[in-house]
Amino acid sequence: MRYGIIFFTCLFLLTGFSAPEPNDEVTIIVELDELPERFLKEVERRLPRLEVVTSYDTIFYGVAIRGTAEELEKVARMEFVKNQHPVHIYEALEVEKGPLFSTEVIRNHMRHPQTGKGVKVGIIDTGIDYTHPDLKENFKGGYDTVDFDDDPMETVEEGATIHGTHVAGVVGANGEMKGIAPDVDLYAYRALGPGGVGSSVQVIAAIEEAVKDGMDVINLSLGNDVNGPDWPTTHAVNKAVELGTVVVVAAGNSGPNGWTIGSPATSSDAITVGASALSMKAPVLKVPGERERVLIQTMSGSVPWDLSKKYPVIYAGTGEAEYGDVRGKIVLFERGGIPFSHKALKAYQKGAVAVLIFNNEEGNFQGGLDGVKLPIPVASLSNEAGNWLKEKVIQHNQWVETINVSLGDQVAPFSSRGAVTTNWEIKPDILAPGVNVYSTVPGGYQSLQGTSMAAPHVAGMAALIKEAHPDWTPAEIKQALTSTADLIRTEKQPFPPTEQGAGYVDLNEAMEPELLIEQGSLSFGKIEDRIYRKQLPLTLRNLKDEPVTISIEKPVMESGVSWTVPMSTTIEPGKAKELSVELRVSAAFLDEGVHEGFLKVQEGENAYSVPYVYVKETSSYEVVSGFELETSWQSDRQASYRFHLAEDVDELRVDLYRAGTMLTAGTLLEIKDLQSGLMEGELNIDDLNLEGSYLAIVTVETDKKESIYPFPIYIEGRR
Repeated sequence: MRYGIIFFTCLFLLTGFSAPEPNDEVTIIVELDELPERFLKEVERRLPRLEVVTSYDTIFYGVAIRGTAEELEKVARMEFVKNQHPVHIYEALEVEKGPLFSTEVIRNHMRHPQTGKGVKVGIIDTGIDYTHPDLKENFKGGYDTVDFDDDPMETVEEGATIHGTHVAGVVGANGEMKGIAPDVDLYAYRALGPGGVGSSVQVIAAIEEAVKDGMDVINLSLGNDVNGPDWPTTHAVNKAVELGTVVVVAAGNSGPNGWTIGSPATSSDAITVGASALSMKAPVLKVPGERERVLIQTMSGSVPWDLSKKYPVIYAGTGEAEYGDVRGKIVLFERGGIPFSHKALKAYQKGAVAVLIFNNEEGNFQGGLDGVKLPIPVASLSNEAGNWLKEKVIQHNQWVETINVSLGDQVAPFSSRGAVTTNWEIKPDILAPGVNVYSTVPGGYQSLQGTSMAAPHVAGMAALIKEAHPDWTPAEIKQALTSTADLIRTEKQPFPPTEQGAGYVDLNEAMEPELLIEQGSLSFGKIEDRIYRKQLPLTLRNLKDEPVTISIEKPVMESGVSWTVPMSTTIEPGKAKELSVELRVSAAFLDEGVHEGFLKVQEGENAYSVPYVYVKETSSYEVVSGFELETSWQSDRQASYRFHLAEDVDELRVDLYRAGTMLTAGTLLEIKDLQSGLMEGELNIDDLNLEGSYLAIVTVETDKKESIYPFPIYIEGRR
């Protein structure tokens, strides 16, 4: 099965492949066109030396088999075999660490009796430390698809992990710490082993086991960087939802740029969760005579930024070259060159009182000190802020002062943004706390941040709603959450839908909603025609015991855009009514890019916001994503490729260049007239004589422009 899964706190695909010797043992996944029973009997009869690792009969039909390459080659000729796939290996990195913020803050505002009792929640992750005093009462079992046994314990020795235990605590801790649903039945499916590394075999098996075990809710902090709706991981999640399981997926940590949501968070049916930062005090830098203030973010492993005096600032580039006296000063570095910890350590040894590191590209970034403990604070800031400090502070020999300001609710800078290419849907669906979340880890407690922390908040809330409404479908639970969410606003207007979806979760309202809006968002698609017109349904269900009157307000007018919305209408108690909203666009008057906003639905004194989006021709998304190339486990003369296209292209070409020298190694692939979606195929690479590291340059041509995308790959030499 073609499921490339990666832990979302990382999002970096470890591409690479090799061709084995005939007698080398390897594992492959065999995709079948029917249930695996007959195939397994044939394997036992004809190829008894092969080891069946696991079989799949829920998410798809298939078997994972281990044996020598020579023996496995015979499998290809067997009946029922639809396809064969190598096993992919992926790695997880640590999430960001931060100061304390507990789920108690959320629980203290809950006004309902539900605690998750009797609801099953499966955590597909790195396992759970089920001996933790706050988790052992609620832990009910699970499965380890790394070692294929019944012990899904978190890795605690070499390559120790903490992520799954932290996620589980947010959902259902019940001890010194209380999770969102403290009486929930917790199940662990360990799909990533030591160091957070796992393979497609383990992840597919984990989804299979969770669905078979009757999980009401599954939490997935898994994903990749393919911003499209038809990657195999997205299909797997959609299938699990179709079978009756609520699936909650972390949006990813690739913000703040748009088009950074990756599969399976691109699933239309899953609840995709972005990260919010609740109101808190934050340090900012103030410059005398300037109205602007610079927001900084303390790095992982740093002491708090609590400077109480004014200090001069010196610029030290990337920190590789020598710089002047920094005693009693703040050192401003640019990202790049040497690691963050080396920059900070060098500045501290020279007498600096603090360190600032600004991004070397647009936007913010998160970073850590790799275990280096320093007594001075180290913080990151955006590229824009760094250059502003260079201009206003360093060039004018100014000093900076640290003040603490109260921030309102925010979208976390690292939280991935939508929209989704190809189907142009809005993601994330909703926001939940993802900054400085305090939860269980093996041996104690720790504060982490990331959308991996936001997702289990919603998984716990879904469990509470399931307890209150056991007959509700996954779609209805999702509708309850999105219909009642609260928009997060800047000083002047809400954050865009592609950043916050329907808004910040409001559990108290979601437990007993009065109105369900079936469409969590409205995607009007990509506008390429001169005159564009599209009508979408908007279905509303009245859950009150009395009639309600609904009115819909037109969005703020844009040049070349007009809307048609329904007249005021009444919906009887317990009934649903399908209305429609129409968008008309004269493309010549509309700017290119993403156009988004909120449709206001009014019911008495209650106002509901429905996100909408449409895209004019080109935008900033990548046309090609997720390019993979792997040699066949049967023969290093054959290779398979896979990538995702966000839109139709006239021509695509893949050229290989030797890494380092950048000398051309030939053209790998040329295809014309491709439609958007997932592209897969086979290649004969016998004549190319490839070995080592390469850069695959993918060039696509449309009727409007030519675009180029680089992807590093590694090709194992022949033996």
